[in-house]
Amino acid sequence: MRAIEHLKTITYHRRLVRENCFRVGLYWQGLTHDLSKFAPTEFLVGAKYFQGDRSPNNAEREDKGYSSSWLHHKGKNKHHFEYWIDYSRHKEQLLAGMKMPVRYVVEMFMDRIAACKTYQKDEYTDASPLEYHKKGRLVHQIMHKDSLMLLEHLLGMLAECGEEATFAYVKKVLKHERRRELRRFLRIG
Repeated sequence: MRAIEHLKTITYHRRLVRENCFRVGLYWQGLTHDLSKFAPTEFLVGAKYFQGDRSPNNAEREDKGYSSSWLHHKGKNKHHFEYWIDYSRHKEQLLAGMKMPVRYVVEMFMDRIAACKTYQKDEYTDASPLEYHKKGRLVHQIMHKDSLMLLEHLLGMLAECGEEATFAYVKKVLKHERRRELRRFLRIG
């Protein structure tokens, strides 16, 4: 039974992310978001630790002291800032967050919205993703400052202006970013 409930939860979460990514023009990312959750390494752990109101990764971490599912997931999905952690070029810091491409910050933003809607259900508000983010603020010290600034800007805008205005803004940001990437490519080629 837990496996079916877990499957329903990840399918619902993926659907929310896909719909929101499509709204801003991130079609491929919407289609491929979190596919690693269907790999045995993640799915079996998710089914075993499923609770319905929070990530099974937290329960696995409490039980074992680490989450094998999370370690696999963050290594396969570029929308997690942890994917972008590398050795620092600065001697005073061993590890550092690398700047994330804008499209992955946007996917992370959509992931936060979907996770909050999935677990909070009727208690979700447009401020929920920002409130969740603020609780983990210390964890984000390693995230690249530009990526963090964009994520926090989007979360704040969502809390103040709602989805429609924020998604319209995101669509413009992505359009501008695609133009910059094309100009950069044309200069190189």
